[in-house]
Amino acid sequence: MNNHKFHMVNNSPWPILISFSLMSLTSSAAMWMHKNNPYLMIFSMILIVLLSVQWWRDIIREATFQGMHNKKIIKLMKWGMMLFILSEIMFFVSFFWTFFHMSLSPSIEIGLNWPPLGIEPIKPMNIPLLNTVILMTSGVSITMAHNFILNKMLSQTIKSMIITIMLGVYFSIIQVYEYMQCSFSISDSVFGSTFFLMTGFHGIHVIIGTMFLMVTTMRMKMLHFTKNHMVGFEASAWYWHFVDVIWLMLYISVYWWGM
Repeated sequence: MNNHKFHMVNNSPWPILISFSLMSLTSSAAMWMHKNNPYLMIFSMILIVLLSVQWWRDIIREATFQGMHNKKIIKLMKWGMMLFILSEIMFFVSFFWTFFHMSLSPSIEIGLNWPPLGIEPIKPMNIPLLNTVILMTSGVSITMAHNFILNKMLSQTIKSMIITIMLGVYFSIIQVYEYMQCSFSISDSVFGSTFFLMTGFHGIHVIIGTMFLMVTTMRMKMLHFTKNHMVGFEASAWYWHFVDVIWLMLYISVYWWGM
């Protein structure tokens, strides 16, 4: 163990191993797209999951049972989560850039028109509005959970978390239904490509966020969090608020204004 007064956690092998696994996943995915077999890609994905579980297990042990997360470590973990969310924001910025580039100045290849002729967009006041209400409500329930845990109301905190999880699952189900009813596909010009990339990647983030909240709720039931020690909960709440804000921007830009 490193006995420096600001760094009490053990050196971890998992970050570098996951880095190599991610490099392997990227390379094997590219090879799979060029008609090679997918076995290396599948192996890399399984390896990433296993290494991630090990890494998160160690973090939970250090924080909850070994008392290694002092104020300095907690601050660094919060900064790490904020930088991760910033990287996710920049990921979506590239999609919004493409969308506005094509919608504000449609090229001749799509008939100088947005949406392109022959494509019937999804009406913003139907399913998209319902999904917006669902996610905004989930943002309220996760905020209530934060308020409850600050006031040491564990039962109400868990109930609010369960409500948030249920709303996240409901959102995903409704989005699948929306895709099934959609009259265009991802191959229908740049309109279909940008629509399904933006909403699809957001949907993946909702699923990941829902899983994040599930793990956080299980840890709450095991009394891993207190009023003064809840970095895992705060990280899940920040991520969920990020998902909410991105969806609000998607609804306004893609569904309401862009259609």
